[in-house]
Amino acid sequence: MTKKISVFLLILAIFILTACNENSDAESDDLDELEELSVVFEVPETAEVGETILLEATVTYGDEKVEDANDVSFEYWLDENEDNSTEIESTNNGDGTYTAEITLEQEGVYSIYAHTTAEGLHTMPLKTVEAETSGSE
Repeated sequence: MTKKISVFLLILAIFILTACNENSDAESDDLDELEELSVVFEVPETAEVGETILLEATVTYGDEKVEDANDVSFEYWLDENEDNSTEIESTNNGDGTYTAEITLEQEGVYSIYAHTTAEGLHTMPLKTVEAETSGSE
C-alpha cells in the first residue's frame, strides 16, 4: 500500500511541476509581447532660413496608432545655443499623428525633440534640420 501511495505522490508531484512549468512559459510569452511606444518623427533634412517647416510625429503603441496621447510637444534649438530652447505643443490630428509648424530664423543646425507621453511611457526621438540661406550649400 505504501508503494502505491509513493507512486501516486510521485505522479502527482510530476503533474504539479509540469503544470507550473506550462504557466511559466505563458508568462514568458506575455513578456515577449510587451507593447512598445514608438514615434516616427518626420522633419525635412534642410530648410531655408525664414521658412516654416512642418514637424510630424506618428505615435503607435504596439501595432495600434495612439489617438489620445497624454502629451506630444516639440522642443527645438540652434545647436550652438542649446540653453535657449523653445518648446511648443502639437496639434492632435485624431489619427495618431501630431503636428506643429516652426520657423527657423537663423542659419545653422537645429536639433528637435518630439517629447511624447502615452500609455504611461515617455520617449523623445531627436532629429536635426539644417537651415541655410538661399544659395548657400
